[in-house]
Formats: sequence, C-alpha cells, structure tokens
Amino acid sequence: MPPPKASFRTRLNEEEFLNVSVFPTKKDPTAEVISVQVRRAPRTSEDDWETVAKIALYRSPEGNYSQIPDRGKPPK
Repeated sequence: MPPPKASFRTRLNEEEFLNVSVFPTKKDPTAEVISVQVRRAPRTSEDDWETVAKIALYRSPEGNYSQIPDRGKPPK
C-alpha cells in the first residue's frame, strides 16, 4: 500500500487513539480512500495494538463518497 497523503492521530483517553489517514487509490490518483480507526494501546509488553472500530470510505474523482465493505481480520 502506498504511503498516506495525510495522517492524523489524537488520544481519546488513556488507552484509545483515533487515527485518520487519506490514501491515493491505485487505479485513479484523483480518487482517495479515507481510513478511520480507533485503536487501543497494548496493556502489557506481550499484547499487540487492538483495533476497536474502523471504517473506510472511497471518494471518487467526482467527489462522491461510499463506504468500503470491511474485509475482516487477515489470517495470522
């Protein structure tokens, strides 16, 4: 995946963070994918970051928006 055009993060509380990233699309550089995630920090050094909630949106070159279906968790 290419690097994001823009990326923003803010702390929601002691454990959770809101991340917003804007990515170019592969087929059309004038379209974008906007990714929004709420992530929870690891509680111990053995834990991984946990995605609490996420949504991805597609913005077409014409400026229309649609939600991208969730692909689920990738296999480990």
